[in-house]
Amino acid sequence: MASVKELQTTPVDQIPGIVNDVRAAFHTQKTKPLEFRKKQLRKLYWGLKDNASDLLAACKKDIGKGTFEASCELDWCTNDCIFVCNNLEKWAKDEKAPDIPLINKVLLSPKVRKDPFGLVLIIGTYNFPLTVLFSPLIGAIAAGNTAIVKPSENAPAVAAVVERVISSSLDPSCYRVVQGSIPEATALLEQKWDNIFYTGGVTIGTIIAKKAAETLTPYTLELGGRNPAIVTKNANIRLAARRLLWGKVLNAGQVCLSQNYTMVEKPVLEAFIAEMKGAMAEFYPNGTRTTDDYGRMVNAKQFVRLKSMLENSKGKIVMGGAMDETDNYIEPTVLQVDSAEDPLLKDESFGPLIPILPVSSLTEAIQIANKVHATPLGLYSFGTPREATRCLDEIRSGGASVNDAFIHGSIPTMAFGGVGDSGQGAYRGKASFDCFSHRRSITYTPEWAEGLLATRYPPYEGKLAKMRMVGTLHPNFDREGRVKFNWVRYILTLGAGSIREGLLRFVAVSIAIEEKANGEI
Repeated sequence: MASVKELQTTPVDQIPGIVNDVRAAFHTQKTKPLEFRKKQLRKLYWGLKDNASDLLAACKKDIGKGTFEASCELDWCTNDCIFVCNNLEKWAKDEKAPDIPLINKVLLSPKVRKDPFGLVLIIGTYNFPLTVLFSPLIGAIAAGNTAIVKPSENAPAVAAVVERVISSSLDPSCYRVVQGSIPEATALLEQKWDNIFYTGGVTIGTIIAKKAAETLTPYTLELGGRNPAIVTKNANIRLAARRLLWGKVLNAGQVCLSQNYTMVEKPVLEAFIAEMKGAMAEFYPNGTRTTDDYGRMVNAKQFVRLKSMLENSKGKIVMGGAMDETDNYIEPTVLQVDSAEDPLLKDESFGPLIPILPVSSLTEAIQIANKVHATPLGLYSFGTPREATRCLDEIRSGGASVNDAFIHGSIPTMAFGGVGDSGQGAYRGKASFDCFSHRRSITYTPEWAEGLLATRYPPYEGKLAKMRMVGTLHPNFDREGRVKFNWVRYILTLGAGSIREGLLRFVAVSIAIEEKANGEI
């Protein structure tokens, strides 16, 4: 890490000036042209590539992240740059406004334009210090915003390299980095923003939401939750154990999407624990203490928090349990608990602790999941397709993976976000562009249409009937909410229900008849 400078905290008194400068840059309109945005993303790609070795070393230093995991995270960011560049023209194009009455479509040429919000603030966290910072930044750049990013102070080595990447790759008048902890974050939140994007815990997320509300600033919150996994007696027990173990050893369990607890139907409980032990021996034949494939808690504070949770649990340790506070090491630890009130279920562990709660039925598991956390970030069900459908229908969550552990969250082009108190808003892929774009409805009224618009001007006497002739919809249902069947409409639309679909069917049938006739000839 000799090539990485120590993290330099941004002086608090300089923050307002930095914010004002970057806001002024937005008003120069320089971020609006698509070519400018794409050029910034291309330069960011090379900035990440050129600093790859230092970024990987920094991830190892801050969180014990091995080469494989850190490389996957870095590749995610570079791939994101390319994917967004390749699709930006398509995403940024004006859209024809949908569901517009014919007269309005002809007269007003309604369109939806994708405009940038303006100046955005992006606050990252430590567990995936590259993706949770660069993915939203890529979306903000693609949408035409200027941005200030604040990396997590809990990953200081990564934060220092991130600042170097951004300052050397991107336009310094449009994109800046502010470093620091609570005082600097507080000073940032005192400024006026056009959008705020935060990844982290519920406590800070609540503070940000309250602060944003003071100025009616829109925000995206990517938080976490007490995510349930459910394994029924009909599941493939070996696969369930392997996949759920992977979900808790990746990044040493410091994943907001990983299952916080696993409910297993009693007839397969012993088999599930045995398979988890077998998977552990397969994944780490020499244990997790010295391998590069297993990380560490980010700092002593998090180590002590998890150690306390484990000590306060009434669960029985059935696998693991070793710890070493000298380097914040906690072995993947499986416990069998007997109550949904156990501390390991009531709080988000955000670490390699794997509590297992035996249940009598899927119904009981669903009831417990809804009681523990009504709106978790993720849901993971293992069983039959019918059982999976029931879980999806009866348990809300930000996302879900059926027969796997948070695989939905590892698809970089699929929208990702929480629901309720596990988060608000979504990003990744096109969703990142949408997250930082305002869909602006625009119409163009021609001068020649003035005569057709006469009914809108006072005096209104005698004009209501004319207005209703062109603007009133008629129900196809009775007072009991039952849909009326209209034979005339059915015949005229060839059973399609709409004129447009009826015309398409007519054309298709005509082509088929003509081809058949030609074939007979």
